[in-house]
Amino acid sequence: MTSGSLLFTLASCVFFMVLVGWISWFKSRGTADSKDGYFLAGRGLGATFIAGSLLLTNLSAEQLTGLNGSAYGHNLSSMGWEVTAAVATIAMALIFLPRYLAGAFTTLPQFLNDRFDPGVRRLSVLLFMLGYGLVTIPGVLYAGSLAVNAFFDMEALTGLSEFSALVFTVVLIGVVGAIYAVFGGLRAVAVSDTLNGVGLLIIGILVPVLGLIALGEGSFGAGLARLTADHPEKLNAIGSASDPTPFGTLFTGMIFANLFYWCTNQYVIQRTLGARSLAEGQKGVLFSGFFKVLVPFMMMIPGVIAFHMYGPGLDSIDEAYPRLVSDVLPFWLSGFFLAVLLGAVFSSFNSLLNSAATLFSLDVYAPARGGEASDVELVRVAKIASVVIALASFVIAPMLAFAPEGLWQIIRIFTGFYNIPTIAIVIVGLFTARVPALGAKIVILFHVIAYGVIRFALADVVTLHFIHLYAVLFAIEVGIMLVCGWLVPREEPYRFARNEQVDMTPWPYAKPLAATLFSCVVATYLLFSPIGVAGEVGPGMLFGVLLGAIVLANALVWSMAARRAV
Repeated sequence: MTSGSLLFTLASCVFFMVLVGWISWFKSRGTADSKDGYFLAGRGLGATFIAGSLLLTNLSAEQLTGLNGSAYGHNLSSMGWEVTAAVATIAMALIFLPRYLAGAFTTLPQFLNDRFDPGVRRLSVLLFMLGYGLVTIPGVLYAGSLAVNAFFDMEALTGLSEFSALVFTVVLIGVVGAIYAVFGGLRAVAVSDTLNGVGLLIIGILVPVLGLIALGEGSFGAGLARLTADHPEKLNAIGSASDPTPFGTLFTGMIFANLFYWCTNQYVIQRTLGARSLAEGQKGVLFSGFFKVLVPFMMMIPGVIAFHMYGPGLDSIDEAYPRLVSDVLPFWLSGFFLAVLLGAVFSSFNSLLNSAATLFSLDVYAPARGGEASDVELVRVAKIASVVIALASFVIAPMLAFAPEGLWQIIRIFTGFYNIPTIAIVIVGLFTARVPALGAKIVILFHVIAYGVIRFALADVVTLHFIHLYAVLFAIEVGIMLVCGWLVPREEPYRFARNEQVDMTPWPYAKPLAATLFSCVVATYLLFSPIGVAGEVGPGMLFGVLLGAIVLANALVWSMAARRAV
């Protein structure tokens, strides 16, 4: 990259980032003074900001490289993590969100305190804070910095060594991302996420389109024909036992991993808790589900295009997307792409930082003060906590480069310590009235011990796929809680106390739209299967019949919904 092109890239990147920052400030000014204003955007988020923030919170730079790399090196089986997440957004919109908003909860541990007792609240906060502070937040910074370095060769640009360039990028990304979380609160985070989300969608559509044109030597149609005719097995999402994501895992542990992430993970659900009404929250969550269905097209098809263009000879599968972008994206869009890339990293980082500070302020500091802390004091403590957590992540993130297991292995291991017990406790808490706090405490301790022993001491003995292991542990832990409810039930059954602070009228089209979203998940799997484009002869009659049945079922669902609305 010449000095002139580098200057243009940096200048245009700064322009887009400053524009996003200014709009975020303008839209969020004066909303971060109160507790609800800082932590929940004043309970005033609409569907657009909720969907945009959910999209960018979930998708970051490492997905751009990782998912495309998986498609380049294997097939589309890893889309299971993304596409089936849409089912979890349906559960969030129709089951979990109405209960959360009716109770006016600010954090998930607050709900657990209400349903069980303060001890369960403290244990859940401990798990979240350890996971966020030691692994997830530093992991996002580290992975995002690696992606930026891979796309723009920060070593050459800065003249620093590989590790020094990594540290420089970590601090740069962390400082800018922390500004949104510390000074703007959730609304600034949500607005910036939405704006960066628009940019991500533009890039996500543009790269595969330009890639297909390049593959077809100037013809989009010729590129598409080559993509589906040559090596159709690369388009197969029905993973075998040897693929990164076996198809069977979609029906076992992945269900619960996605339910945890989309329905109980504080840094994801916090923007839905700030919805200005149940209807707006349901719209935002369901719209984000449709974005998840688009992920294979935006973040995996480019990897398959790279395989057709470069063959299997790249040094690393993670080189596929950076090289494709470098070859097909026009120079004048390089700054915009860098801004989008950084925005995606900022989003995940500042969302995690904001949620970690929220947990500390509301679930650690406030109870310790006996509930006497003022809004101003709680916001001030949250800002201090954000700075401390950010500084700690600057130190921890570069150290992940020395982890022998690799980044993804570390994140996978430590997320497993708290995802399954959390979703098990929440589900049992929602749907039973007699299960006591003792059951939740036993489950947390059991899971930490059992999961740690299986993952570390018995790793060579227990060869069950880790996603299947999630399902086994979930079933055992639900059983433990139900047995506790039978042997030592609560003296008084739990009764949900409503504390509605927003309009709780459901969106009348939530259920039909949820049905359409679920049908899109099924249709996507049909498309990327041996009876669809992954077959030797392409989509046949069976594919057409099944797709037609899906369309007909949707027409019936919406016609019934329209009649009820009249």
